[in-house]
Amino acid sequence: MGERLRLARKRRKLSNTVVAQRAGVSRTTVYKVEAGDPGATLGAYIRVLAVLGLEGDLNLLAADDRIGRKLQDLALESPSDASRQKVPPSSAQNRKGSA
Repeated sequence: MGERLRLARKRRKLSNTVVAQRAGVSRTTVYKVEAGDPGATLGAYIRVLAVLGLEGDLNLLAADDRIGRKLQDLALESPSDASRQKVPPSSAQNRKGSA
């Protein structure tokens, strides 16, 4: 991600200094973001994305939750024993007697 942000900055012909000033962060922080340094905060990424006009891309981060959907589908396909409705024996006898 950092490399893509660096390329986006260069395509816009912006220096690290300009991006840092506009984002309200230090040049070191911009370097960390572009290097993918785990010490860079999510807020720093968001600020840099905003300066580059890419903040809308944040919506794509968890847009397609394939694993979550697969887990949900598996749960729907094989219901657990606890979710199956069983008729208690006493209810079955009451039904026979009332018929």
